[in-house]
Amino acid sequence: MEMQPGQMAYDRAITVFSPDGRLFQVEYAREAVRRGATTAGVVYQNGVVLIADRRIPNPKLAEPSSLEKIHQIDENIACATAGLVADARVLVDYARLSAQVNRVTYAEPMTVELLVRRICDYKQQYTQFGGVRPFGTALLVGGYDDGGIHLFETEPSGSLTSFRAASTGGNKGPVMEVFEQKFKPGLDRDGAIVLALEALRAGLEEGGSLNQVEVCTVEREKGMTRLAADEIQKFVARLPAAGPPARGSRS
Repeated sequence: MEMQPGQMAYDRAITVFSPDGRLFQVEYAREAVRRGATTAGVVYQNGVVLIADRRIPNPKLAEPSSLEKIHQIDENIACATAGLVADARVLVDYARLSAQVNRVTYAEPMTVELLVRRICDYKQQYTQFGGVRPFGTALLVGGYDDGGIHLFETEPSGSLTSFRAASTGGNKGPVMEVFEQKFKPGLDRDGAIVLALEALRAGLEEGGSLNQVEVCTVEREKGMTRLAADEIQKFVARLPAAGPPARGSRS
């Protein structure tokens, strides 16, 4: 790897700041997220919809269920992952354990924000100590609690942000543009699913399709529900005509 001017050896260890205050290893972890599959989430009246492009490498041979990008954490919380798959699995296991410890300790489900902060605290530890590397994964965490419906994005740095509609992973720019133009508070479930699919379509590479997407909702009184492939395609059929294809590549 060719050393960039001004970079010197500041990217060799997570504990070393560059002179302009940057942690290059954290920035490299963000790049791993940008090379991942696109994910999106939309808050609606009674819940939140999460959607992810699975990008199955060989649809004829691979089992789609082994390539899940959306994971249930608790009855009231789920997450969509983008970036390194193995890193995401570790974070999902940690989140599930945290949620169950909270249930055993306090006899009630964990709030979405508290769970997200626990995940981000865990991520942040891997940006501060020597001998480790940051998690190359970003999570979109959606769910409900007594405080309402929530959608959070977590970054490799350990930072978190709450959104009403958000995207992470590869080519998220066109997805966020659709959300900024078309998101309206008070959407119903079907409207949120259609908007999420339309936004994800805008982020697909030229020639990409919505045949491999994974969609789930997390809704009060119903919990998490995964949409079947045929149900997803019924929503795809309701999408408005696509505009010019988005430029940009993802691996």
